[in-house]
Amino acid sequence: MDRTQWHCHDCFHGMQESDTAGGIVVVIDVLRASTTIITALANGAIGVRPELSPDAARKAAGAASSHGNCLLGGERGGLKIDGFDLGNAPRDYSRQAVAGRRIVTTTTNGTAAVAACPRAEAILVGALVNRRAVAARSLELALAGGGPPRPIHLVCAGTDGAVTEEDILAAGAILDAVGATRLDAAAAAARERFRETIRGATDPRILVAAALADSRGGRNLLAIGMEADIGDAAAIDTIPVVPRLDRSTGWFHVDR
Repeated sequence: MDRTQWHCHDCFHGMQESDTAGGIVVVIDVLRASTTIITALANGAIGVRPELSPDAARKAAGAASSHGNCLLGGERGGLKIDGFDLGNAPRDYSRQAVAGRRIVTTTTNGTAAVAACPRAEAILVGALVNRRAVAARSLELALAGGGPPRPIHLVCAGTDGAVTEEDILAAGAILDAVGATRLDAAAAAARERFRETIRGATDPRILVAAALADSRGGRNLLAIGMEADIGDAAAIDTIPVVPRLDRSTGWFHVDR
């Protein structure tokens, strides 16, 4: 019987470092940072480094450029930061744009969620696009070593300190994929939310895209003309890539 305990943190604001210490963390910012990081690495980026501020990102990119071509990506208010190479739209990170390059990124919520878990055993990035892959890999890491299973924490980024429906939906999708049985109350609620959303669907992506569009993050994207990003984020199970943070360097790479 699987004894792994799954937790869902509806928003990283208010979390203590001890909450995820020693556990496996999956950071979720489905609209759009986590979807974008996954897409970039799937399209051949060497690594993605999250930074908390535009100034810190510029400094890190300058240092990384000495080792090869480095791009600056990210957003504030949903829009590309002045002087940056890329915004935070997944489609910006095409193979042509990012293959063989390093990317330093800063976003309003997603990069801060990563920084909120400094004592985790491992930090992965999850979204709808890689939900089966990240569910399977997080479980493998939780069971590694032969001792008691490590807890798995799904850490939702939210928006400006508020819980967002889109991240809860993605957390539920990951839980649905793994078939977990030991869930805290928030995790159980997230999984049921996802199952209710797709119930009776011939193509779950259609209903998921509609739910994303109706979420807080989705409405924000619609308001700035980025409807296409919602469809990209709703493409369930299309990318088998799992980003993992290398603590010694601060870069996300594809977890092998």
